[in-house]
Amino acid sequence: MAVRRTTILVVDDDQGFREFLSGLLERSGFDAVPADSTHEALEEARGNRPDAAILDVGIPGGSGYGLCRDLRDVYGPGLPVIFVSGSRTDPVDRAAGMLVGGDDYLVKPVDPDELLARVRRLLERSRAWAKPTTHELSAREIEVLQLVAEGYPPSEIATMLVISPKTVSSHIQRVLAKLDVHTRAQAVAVAYEAGLIRVTPRVREVEAHVAAAGRAAPLPAA
Repeated sequence: MAVRRTTILVVDDDQGFREFLSGLLERSGFDAVPADSTHEALEEARGNRPDAAILDVGIPGGSGYGLCRDLRDVYGPGLPVIFVSGSRTDPVDRAAGMLVGGDDYLVKPVDPDELLARVRRLLERSRAWAKPTTHELSAREIEVLQLVAEGYPPSEIATMLVISPKTVSSHIQRVLAKLDVHTRAQAVAVAYEAGLIRVTPRVREVEAHVAAAGRAAPLPAA
């Protein structure tokens, strides 16, 4: 079974604090994705779906509040968001953070154990940890599904992975069964939601082509 490490987006323009949080998370078994601005954070989030986000309230290019709304627009209300701030510490600031969609609000300096406890609690509540393991896809099946999402037909996938087209089809059928779906498009959608596959430039090109055509893209036949 392939187990994907939980990914936490860490956004703070203070390099020292950003490195502190990233190191703390990495040592605790998470994958930290650091960013120092709203623009960089959105770029990182598009290419590497986060399971949770820790956002400084005051960051270049906007604010943590605005970034929270942007992330929620993409990933929905289930994405855990924790705000941190060393200057916006009044009760009204904390209330504002909750009103714009934050799940928690911590004041710097942050106690490491408290932060990790709150992150784990929110992840458990959002079921982010359960999604990858529930599907029980193998590393090869995830690899095949990633290439399917990028629009490659089975014959090209077979060449790229140095396996036979029949083996590719077998992998796809097992993926459909494990995800309890009937089409490859549904499998791709479920895998994106679970964070099992990534959004790559080629995927964006495929999506843009579909949008321009104004219809659902038929995935290649086996």
